[in-house]
Formats: sequence, structure tokens, C-alpha cells
Amino acid sequence: MITIRLATFDDVAELQQLIALSVRGLSTDYYTPDQIESAIKYIFGIDSQLITDGTYYVAEKDNVKVGCGGWSKRNTLFGGDQHKDIEDPLLDPAKDAARIRAFFVHPDHARQGIGRKIINVCEDAAKANGFTSFELGATLPGVPLYQVMGYVAVERIDVTLADKELLGIVKMRKS
Repeated sequence: MITIRLATFDDVAELQQLIALSVRGLSTDYYTPDQIESAIKYIFGIDSQLITDGTYYVAEKDNVKVGCGGWSKRNTLFGGDQHKDIEDPLLDPAKDAARIRAFFVHPDHARQGIGRKIINVCEDAAKANGFTSFELGATLPGVPLYQVMGYVAVERIDVTLADKELLGIVKMRKS
């Protein structure tokens, strides 16, 4: 059985390992090995603001962390602590979309409904905080899941990383 709980700072080290495993295991059909390693170094990771805000979750199965993801009431669309320099400004739920952020599932547990379960928890929490729409920056392997969940691609964003690798991200929205 999968349980979902709020992440704490005590989870960060294990979640960073989970994120790297997820990206290396599930992105090989979409990104080159250099893009994957660069993305792990420069973009993918924990955004500690989400933990501070109480909007980041851990999925566990038999006390093993098998997935993570969250939502945000702040402006940043994607990226961990290493991808930003300042605290994000708060969004206005009356006019802004909540951000769905930093979803990763362990490759051994992929396609078992874990991502969907975390998204449902996040959307429900964001709705309880007054948000009525959602935006996210999807990695290419994440696009099919988000489409099934009702998200629509709005824009392709090619991010140039610090080492000049190019990483394709798809901005998606759900109203």
C-alpha cells in the first residue's frame, strides 16, 4: 500500500538519491546521458521552500520512499534549490495558477499510480488554499502522465544549463 505524507528536512538526503535514480532510470528515452547528468546537477532536486511551506510530499511503500512531488503557492515553475537564488514571491490564488512541482518516482515503482496519487493530493491541497488552476514545467518523460491528468501543453521551454546542455521542458496548464 502506498502512503503519502508531508516531507521533512530529514527526508532530503534520501529524496535527492531518489530524484537522481528517477531521472537516470526514466529519462533515457528522452534525454542524452549528458543532458541527464547536467539536469541532475543544475535543475533537478529538492526545492527546500516547498518543505518549509508544507507543500512537498513523500510517497512510501513498506517504509521505503518510492516517489515525491509537491505544489507551490510561489512563482517558480520548476527546479531545485540549485536552480534559484532568491525566495519566490507568493502567488495570488484569485488570479494565478498553483505550481505543481518536482515530481519523481523510483524507476522500480514507475507506472503504478504513485505519481497520479501525489498529484491528486497536491491538487486537493492547492484547491483548499483557494487555487482553481495549475501550471507545471514537465520533463519530457512526465508529459504523458500530466496529459492523462488533464494538463495541456502550452509552451515548449528549452532550458540552457550552466554547462551549455539544452534540456527540453514543456509548460503545461490545467484549469
